[in-house]
Amino acid sequence: MTTPTRSVPPTHPAPTSLEIDLAVEGMTCASCVARVEKKLSALPGVTATVNLPLESAHVVLEPGSATSDDELLAAVRKAGYDARVTGRHGAAPDSAGHDGMSHEGMSHEGMSHEGMAHDMPGMTDEEMALSGHSMAPGHVMVEGEDTSAPTPDRGHDLLRRLRVSAVLAVPVVALSMIPALQFDGWQWVVAVLALPVVTWGAWPFHRAAWRAGRHGSSTMDTLVALGVIAATVWSLWALLFGGAGEIGMQMRPSLVPSAEHAGATPELYFEVAVVVTTFLLAGRYAEYRSRRRSGDALRSLLELGAKDVARVVTGPDGERSEERVPVAALAEGDLFRVRPGEKIATDGEIVEGRSAVDTSLLTGEPVPVDVGPGDAVTGATVNTSGTLLVRATRVGDETTLAQIGRLVARAQTGKAPVQRLADRISAVFVPVVMVIALGTLAAWLIGGSSVQMAFTAAVAVLIIACPCALGLATPTALLVGTGRGAQLGALIKGPEILESTRRVDTVVLDKTGTVTEGRMSVEGVEGVDVPADALRYAGAVEALSEHPIAQAVAAAARAAGSDDGAPTGADGVTVGGLEVRDFRNHAGGGVEGVVRDAHVGLDGRGAANGALGLNARRVLVGRPTWLAEQGVTVPDDVTHAVTAAQESGATAVVVAWDGTARGVIRLRDTVKPTSADAVGQLRELGLRPVLLTGDNAPSARAAAAAVGIAEDDVIADVRPEDKVAVVERLQGEGAVVAMVGDGVNDAAALAQADLGLAMGTGTDVAIEASDITLVRGDLRVAATAIRLSRRTLRVIKQNLFWAFAYNVAAIPLAAAGLLNPMIAGAAMAASSVLVVGNSLRLRRAG
Repeated sequence: MTTPTRSVPPTHPAPTSLEIDLAVEGMTCASCVARVEKKLSALPGVTATVNLPLESAHVVLEPGSATSDDELLAAVRKAGYDARVTGRHGAAPDSAGHDGMSHEGMSHEGMSHEGMAHDMPGMTDEEMALSGHSMAPGHVMVEGEDTSAPTPDRGHDLLRRLRVSAVLAVPVVALSMIPALQFDGWQWVVAVLALPVVTWGAWPFHRAAWRAGRHGSSTMDTLVALGVIAATVWSLWALLFGGAGEIGMQMRPSLVPSAEHAGATPELYFEVAVVVTTFLLAGRYAEYRSRRRSGDALRSLLELGAKDVARVVTGPDGERSEERVPVAALAEGDLFRVRPGEKIATDGEIVEGRSAVDTSLLTGEPVPVDVGPGDAVTGATVNTSGTLLVRATRVGDETTLAQIGRLVARAQTGKAPVQRLADRISAVFVPVVMVIALGTLAAWLIGGSSVQMAFTAAVAVLIIACPCALGLATPTALLVGTGRGAQLGALIKGPEILESTRRVDTVVLDKTGTVTEGRMSVEGVEGVDVPADALRYAGAVEALSEHPIAQAVAAAARAAGSDDGAPTGADGVTVGGLEVRDFRNHAGGGVEGVVRDAHVGLDGRGAANGALGLNARRVLVGRPTWLAEQGVTVPDDVTHAVTAAQESGATAVVVAWDGTARGVIRLRDTVKPTSADAVGQLRELGLRPVLLTGDNAPSARAAAAAVGIAEDDVIADVRPEDKVAVVERLQGEGAVVAMVGDGVNDAAALAQADLGLAMGTGTDVAIEASDITLVRGDLRVAATAIRLSRRTLRVIKQNLFWAFAYNVAAIPLAAAGLLNPMIAGAAMAASSVLVVGNSLRLRRAG
């Protein structure tokens, strides 16, 4: 079957500014992001966006800006971090040294080799840049190596530290908190077990705190490092010089140190330092796991392209021959051949041949596009039938696939930095705690108390303020919430997504595969003859075609038949069924074949049918214009039925036999039964649904009417690269946009949207570019996911509130000497239990 020819030409706007990607090493929180952005944006002609999950910075140089790569890197280093250039795109010819090429030399994809001289099969420099895959020059990637961030093997390192710390923490906590287990010399065993945890295990926090301190700032890592160091140093002093190292000493919790422990043997706080370190390592590793997936979208996208191609070369004698070469070897103007079932290697123009090209991976449209000489074709689309000879018009990073890849990369890198509430508050909270701890120490000493008493109170302040509950507030709620989401069919990828669900007010729905089934099916049959006959004859002929529309007609004919239980002949054809001889496929027009009842014998007397049999008839199925070219009479009733079907957005197929068009088969990408209910639920959440599709306007309006979307909120005939522009336009109008889609054509829009939701039945690219995956492909899960996300966000904020409220209430008690650090550690654990218990309420959400 065929459809009207539609080419899919890519668009390539000329760059007007130079864009540079940097991999930034060492960022751990929102304050890090703010410092790097401030330093970069202070340079003349520079606009910078820093992304914490990707540990990257996207820098745009205005035309005429003379800022060099070295100046950008120096600015990042002044902020206290390290960086390297990982890629660039565009040109700024007026800039000194910025002619679109790197000073160090650029690859054909415009990516710098500086700092990227590694060799990993199947991964390009652009992929490495997107995910922060920035390794030292000469580094060779090996199978399974972590590439989640500029620091090599970060995930393996965190997991190793977490495992060792967790194993050592168990006996440390047990011996410190349970007096019955305290054998002679237990404190020395605890010290030996704790020291690796508070030094090597907590090293990521110490390093981050030192880096921030060098530049006059503080983060949650600062408080963690200070608490761990203070507890450890005090414990070592008590053990070595304070008398706590005596054999036979036992340690019991005490409530009021000022009343019970004045001049007594100082207590040890190794267990507090160990517990804080272990819990925070667990949270940091969970965060790493989400970062590791940041570059998966682009990797899957680039894998869609063909890997090799049959290049056609002309010899000295003028004869053409084929050679199989990698796609990267193709140059603009080269000829290459595409056989049925193969992917088109790159964007090009057809020189010879006709076929139907499946563009659904890029356009989302279920109906293949008929193409012929002179038509443009797009790389990564699939040739479904005839053999094509194509001339390459765009190769490398100029293809449509590469352009969509850049859109995904830019949208991901350009997302607002993750501004976690705990990190924002820490900008004030951490310095205040440090001042209170120092003030407590000074106040007790000035008041005439012993050094031990003063230090005990100061350490209690730091310990009670240690952000164990804060560190658990987000991960535990996210863990329970995402687990519940998976049970309900929604996968939520990270905490930054939850904030987006609260603010969203507009939801953009892709049509094909999201609101609709994503495949054609027969909606009805009309005509001058019996509809059942038209469907029966058309199905018999179409069964021999591989075209998706033909297969839909054949499936409908089989479903309408009543051959169950009927005997079959030796040839496998049902007795009384239809068999087809002399089948012919006319690319761009239709199909034909001689249809006869099976197993009734042949009769050579049929003048019209020759030796095909008296009961045989030639059946043609295709477009009305092609049928007219074949000399078929098309009655007015059939013409009107075709026009009505097309005006409603349906695809019309005409069936003819005995020289006359007999019926019209109407096909449509049917709306999912649950879509209308889903749209209703989205409205109940206060969201405005908008239908966005690359399909034609009549089809889009019909689908929108079926699910209850207003005609004014239907945007049709949108190409892949334009979907991003639609989302950006809505955002520019003040809308906070959620996007629901399933195809490669939706990937960039999913990444650009404030919240991206991908149907789990769609492509890997769409799923990985999204924030939430709807596993079952049921649009109703989108409403469930948003409800669950909003509730999870509420729980996280409740957790943060109680964690901070606990600190606000407990810090004065500790400063007043009314809270022993040992009890402070227990209270800290109690606050963590409160946070976890509150998070567990999400198990009943949905």
